[in-house]
Amino acid sequence: MKKLLTLIMLAVLTLSISAQGNRQQRPQQQRQQQQQQRFSPERFEQQLQEYITKEANLTTQEAEKFFPLYKEMQDKQRALFIRQRELENNKPSDEQGCLKVIKESDEIDLELKRIQQEYHGKFLKQLSASKVYDILKAEQGYHRNIMRSWGRGNSGGMNPMNPMNPMNPMMQRGNGFPRWPQQPQQQQPRQR
Repeated sequence: MKKLLTLIMLAVLTLSISAQGNRQQRPQQQRQQQQQQRFSPERFEQQLQEYITKEANLTTQEAEKFFPLYKEMQDKQRALFIRQRELENNKPSDEQGCLKVIKESDEIDLELKRIQQEYHGKFLKQLSASKVYDILKAEQGYHRNIMRSWGRGNSGGMNPMNPMNPMNPMMQRGNGFPRWPQQPQQQQPRQR
């Protein structure tokens, strides 16, 4: 009887220890998942490059010419975006200050456009106009889908199997995105 009772106690003790170990692992696993889902600029850039390369059908040589210039353009624009965000987040307390912020914001917008125009010229010196056009369209498509993903509460669309992530193999059909069947539009009778 003592052996049976000891055996039962040993089994209960073993089960409780393993259950506590599992409980300690769960928060750790959750933290790891959260870290994987956080926005990573490096991962974002990598996925953007992969997406543009695929959608614009860039060869390795074309990608090697294009992406250093593209990164250079982004670095110049980033400084202006940061300044613009600072202006938008700090409302001046008087009319003169508001006027100054509006004018500076307009100047930043113009400078961003000048940088974009300058680098489009540099891209066109390295690649054909049709390639540059395809690149610009691919970039817009990638950003549009990432924003849709964020709007739906996803973690930036960084999960490769997220249906709204442009890097999801399901999203990479044809020239980029699946064609959803369109419903025939029924004409509604006019009311008189």
